[in-house]
Amino acid sequence: MITTLRQVVGFTLLMTLLCGLIYPLGFTGLAQLLLPRQADGSLVLQDGKVIGSELIAQGFAGDGYFHPRPSAAGSGYDAANSSGSNLAVSNKASNTAIIERATAARGERTEPVPADLVTASGSGLDPHLSPAAALFQVPRVAAARGLPESQVAELVRAHTESRPLGILGEPRVNVLRLNLALDALRDSR
Repeated sequence: MITTLRQVVGFTLLMTLLCGLIYPLGFTGLAQLLLPRQADGSLVLQDGKVIGSELIAQGFAGDGYFHPRPSAAGSGYDAANSSGSNLAVSNKASNTAIIERATAARGERTEPVPADLVTASGSGLDPHLSPAAALFQVPRVAAARGLPESQVAELVRAHTESRPLGILGEPRVNVLRLNLALDALRDSR
Protein backbone atom coordinates (compact mmCIF):
# COMPACT_ATOMS: atom_id res chain seq x y z
CA MET A 1 0.00 0.00 0.00
CA ILE A 2 2.81 2.46 0.90
CA THR A 3 4.59 1.62 -2.38
CA THR A 4 1.46 2.33 -4.40
CA LEU A 5 0.83 5.56 -2.52
CA ARG A 6 4.44 6.66 -3.11
CA GLN A 7 4.09 5.92 -6.85
CA VAL A 8 0.81 7.85 -7.08
CA VAL A 9 2.22 10.88 -5.25
CA GLY A 10 5.42 10.77 -7.32
CA PHE A 11 3.47 10.51 -10.59
CA THR A 12 1.20 13.39 -9.51
CA LEU A 13 4.18 15.60 -8.70
CA LEU A 14 5.90 14.67 -11.97
CA MET A 15 2.80 15.44 -14.06
CA THR A 16 2.22 18.69 -12.14
CA LEU A 17 5.78 19.74 -12.86
CA LEU A 18 5.59 18.75 -16.54
CA CYS A 19 2.08 19.97 -17.36
CA GLY A 20 1.84 22.87 -14.95
CA LEU A 21 5.30 24.38 -15.22
CA ILE A 22 7.64 23.05 -17.90
CA TYR A 23 5.09 22.81 -20.73
CA PRO A 24 3.54 26.31 -20.27
CA LEU A 25 6.91 28.00 -19.71
CA GLY A 26 8.39 26.18 -22.70
CA PHE A 27 5.63 27.26 -25.05
CA THR A 28 5.60 30.80 -23.68
CA GLY A 29 9.35 31.05 -24.25
CA LEU A 30 9.05 29.57 -27.73
CA ALA A 31 6.25 31.98 -28.62
CA GLN A 32 8.26 34.95 -27.33
CA LEU A 33 11.24 33.79 -29.38
CA LEU A 34 9.43 33.06 -32.65
CA LEU A 35 6.45 35.44 -32.61
CA PRO A 36 7.03 38.11 -29.95
CA ARG A 37 4.45 40.63 -31.20
CA GLN A 38 1.69 38.05 -31.38
CA ALA A 39 2.69 36.48 -28.06
CA ASP A 40 2.32 39.89 -26.42
CA GLY A 41 -1.24 40.29 -27.73
CA SER A 42 -0.79 41.89 -31.17
CA LEU A 43 -0.82 45.31 -29.54
CA VAL A 44 -1.24 48.43 -31.67
CA LEU A 45 1.05 51.31 -30.71
CA GLN A 46 0.66 54.97 -31.57
CA ASP A 47 3.32 57.44 -30.48
CA GLY A 48 4.78 54.74 -28.23
CA LYS A 49 1.48 54.16 -26.39
CA VAL A 50 -0.70 51.07 -26.55
CA ILE A 51 -4.05 52.07 -28.02
CA GLY A 52 -5.55 48.63 -28.57
CA SER A 53 -5.07 45.17 -29.93
CA GLU A 54 -5.66 43.89 -33.45
CA LEU A 55 -7.44 40.93 -31.86
CA ILE A 56 -10.03 42.68 -29.67
CA ALA A 57 -12.72 45.06 -30.89
CA GLN A 58 -13.23 48.39 -29.26
CA GLY A 59 -16.10 50.77 -29.59
CA PHE A 60 -15.87 53.79 -31.86
CA ALA A 61 -18.44 56.54 -31.44
CA GLY A 62 -19.33 59.23 -33.89
CA ASP A 63 -20.21 59.31 -37.54
CA GLY A 64 -16.60 59.91 -38.59
CA TYR A 65 -15.48 56.42 -37.61
CA PHE A 66 -16.24 52.94 -38.84
CA HIS A 67 -18.20 51.08 -36.20
CA PRO A 68 -17.37 47.47 -35.30
CA ARG A 69 -19.85 44.66 -34.80
CA PRO A 70 -22.17 45.13 -31.83
CA SER A 71 -20.73 43.72 -28.63
CA ALA A 72 -22.39 41.25 -26.29
CA ALA A 73 -19.38 41.36 -23.96
CA GLY A 74 -20.30 42.91 -20.65
CA SER A 75 -20.98 46.62 -20.82
CA GLY A 76 -19.63 47.40 -24.27
CA TYR A 77 -16.36 46.04 -25.57
CA ASP A 78 -15.17 44.57 -22.27
CA ALA A 79 -12.41 42.05 -22.96
CA ALA A 80 -12.60 40.78 -19.37
CA ASN A 81 -16.19 39.70 -20.01
CA SER A 82 -15.99 38.11 -23.44
CA SER A 83 -19.05 36.12 -24.42
CA GLY A 84 -21.92 36.00 -26.81
CA SER A 85 -25.44 36.79 -25.75
CA ASN A 86 -26.47 33.11 -26.02
CA LEU A 87 -29.88 34.24 -27.23
CA ALA A 88 -31.58 31.98 -29.74
CA VAL A 89 -32.58 33.16 -33.20
CA SER A 90 -36.18 32.92 -32.02
CA ASN A 91 -35.59 35.17 -28.98
CA LYS A 92 -37.81 38.24 -29.14
CA ALA A 93 -35.31 40.53 -27.36
CA SER A 94 -32.55 39.52 -29.77
CA ASN A 95 -34.76 40.08 -32.81
CA THR A 96 -35.92 43.45 -31.51
CA ALA A 97 -32.30 44.55 -30.95
CA ILE A 98 -31.32 43.43 -34.45
CA ILE A 99 -34.24 45.31 -36.01
CA GLU A 100 -33.37 48.46 -34.05
CA ARG A 101 -29.72 48.24 -35.09
CA ALA A 102 -30.65 47.67 -38.74
CA THR A 103 -33.05 50.62 -38.71
CA ALA A 104 -30.41 52.88 -37.17
CA ALA A 105 -27.69 51.70 -39.58
CA ARG A 106 -29.88 52.00 -42.65
CA GLY A 107 -31.08 55.54 -42.01
CA GLU A 108 -32.57 56.82 -45.25
CA ARG A 109 -30.99 54.11 -47.38
CA THR A 110 -32.93 51.25 -48.92
CA GLU A 111 -30.29 48.57 -49.44
CA PRO A 112 -30.04 45.69 -46.94
CA VAL A 113 -27.75 46.15 -43.96
CA PRO A 114 -24.93 43.56 -43.78
CA ALA A 115 -25.59 41.05 -41.00
CA ASP A 116 -22.32 41.69 -39.18
CA LEU A 117 -23.36 45.30 -38.51
CA VAL A 118 -26.41 44.20 -36.54
CA THR A 119 -25.39 40.91 -34.90
CA ALA A 120 -22.72 40.33 -32.27
CA SER A 121 -20.01 37.74 -32.79
CA GLY A 122 -19.65 34.65 -30.61
CA SER A 123 -17.05 36.34 -28.41
CA GLY A 124 -18.69 39.75 -28.55
CA LEU A 125 -15.26 41.18 -29.39
CA ASP A 126 -14.65 40.39 -33.05
CA PRO A 127 -12.27 43.10 -34.35
CA HIS A 128 -13.16 42.51 -37.99
CA LEU A 129 -16.00 43.40 -40.32
CA SER A 130 -16.78 42.00 -43.73
CA PRO A 131 -15.74 44.28 -46.59
CA ALA A 132 -19.47 44.72 -47.38
CA ALA A 133 -20.15 45.97 -43.82
CA ALA A 134 -17.25 48.42 -44.02
CA LEU A 135 -18.29 49.66 -47.47
CA PHE A 136 -21.87 50.10 -46.20
CA GLN A 137 -20.55 52.67 -43.72
CA VAL A 138 -18.54 54.65 -46.30
CA PRO A 139 -21.21 57.30 -47.06
CA ARG A 140 -21.67 58.14 -43.36
CA VAL A 141 -17.93 58.28 -42.63
CA ALA A 142 -17.12 60.26 -45.79
CA ALA A 143 -19.84 62.83 -45.09
CA ALA A 144 -18.75 63.27 -41.46
CA ARG A 145 -15.12 63.76 -42.46
CA GLY A 146 -15.77 65.87 -45.55
CA LEU A 147 -14.02 63.36 -47.81
CA PRO A 148 -15.05 61.96 -51.18
CA GLU A 149 -16.76 58.57 -50.84
CA SER A 150 -14.38 57.13 -53.43
CA GLN A 151 -11.36 58.00 -51.25
CA VAL A 152 -12.89 56.39 -48.15
CA ALA A 153 -13.98 53.33 -50.16
CA GLU A 154 -10.43 52.98 -51.49
CA LEU A 155 -9.14 53.07 -47.91
CA VAL A 156 -11.51 50.20 -47.05
CA ARG A 157 -10.28 48.20 -50.04
CA ALA A 158 -6.65 48.90 -49.09
CA HIS A 159 -7.32 47.57 -45.57
CA THR A 160 -9.21 44.46 -46.66
CA GLU A 161 -7.27 41.39 -45.58
CA SER A 162 -7.51 38.30 -47.76
CA ARG A 163 -8.27 34.79 -46.57
CA PRO A 164 -5.51 33.27 -44.44
CA LEU A 165 -3.52 30.79 -46.53
CA GLY A 166 -5.81 31.73 -49.43
CA ILE A 167 -8.55 29.29 -48.37
CA LEU A 168 -9.49 29.83 -44.71
CA GLY A 169 -12.27 32.14 -43.56
CA GLU A 170 -13.49 35.15 -45.45
CA PRO A 171 -11.94 38.47 -46.45
CA ARG A 172 -12.14 40.93 -43.56
CA VAL A 173 -11.36 44.49 -42.47
CA ASN A 174 -9.76 45.26 -39.10
CA VAL A 175 -11.83 48.18 -37.77
CA LEU A 176 -9.11 49.57 -35.49
CA ARG A 177 -6.51 49.63 -38.30
CA LEU A 178 -9.03 51.19 -40.69
CA ASN A 179 -9.95 53.95 -38.23
CA LEU A 180 -6.29 54.65 -37.53
CA ALA A 181 -5.72 55.02 -41.28
CA LEU A 182 -8.65 57.45 -41.42
CA ASP A 183 -7.11 59.53 -38.65
CA ALA A 184 -3.72 59.46 -40.38
CA LEU A 185 -5.40 60.66 -43.57
CA ARG A 186 -6.98 63.55 -41.65
CA ASP A 187 -3.66 64.42 -40.00
CA SER A 188 -1.85 64.46 -43.34
CA ARG A 189 -4.22 67.05 -44.86
